[in-house]
Amino acid sequence: MLIRYTLAWFGLMVIAILNGTLRQTTYLKVTSELTAHQISCATGITLFGAAIWYLSRIWPLGSAGQAWTVGLIWIGMTVCFEFVFGHYVMHHSWEKLFSDYNIFAGRLWILVLIWTTVAPYIFYKINR
Repeated sequence: MLIRYTLAWFGLMVIAILNGTLRQTTYLKVTSELTAHQISCATGITLFGAAIWYLSRIWPLGSAGQAWTVGLIWIGMTVCFEFVFGHYVMHHSWEKLFSDYNIFAGRLWILVLIWTTVAPYIFYKINR
C-alpha cells in the first residue's frame, strides 16, 4: 500500500503544476503576486483534498500509523523536490525558496505542506 501512495505523490505533483499554471495564466494577471499565491494555496489545498480523499477511498489505509507514514513520505518528497528542483533546475536562490515559508509575510505555502501531511490521517479516520 505504501508503494501505491508513494507513486500517487506524482499525481499530486501534476495537480500542483496545473494549479500553478492556472495561477500564472489567470488571476495573477489581475491580482498582486501575494494574493495570487494565497489563492493558489487555497485551491491547492482543495484540489489535494479531493485527490487524497479519492485515494483513501480506492486504497483504504490499514492503520493510523500507515496514514501518518504516507503523510510524512509525501511531505519529505515535496520539500526535497521543491528545494532540489527549485534551486538546481530553476536557479532560485535559497532566500527565495525559504521566503514561501514566512507565514508572517502572508505566505501560506506551509499550510499546503501541513495539509499534505495530515490529510491521509484525517481521511483514514473519516473512512473508518
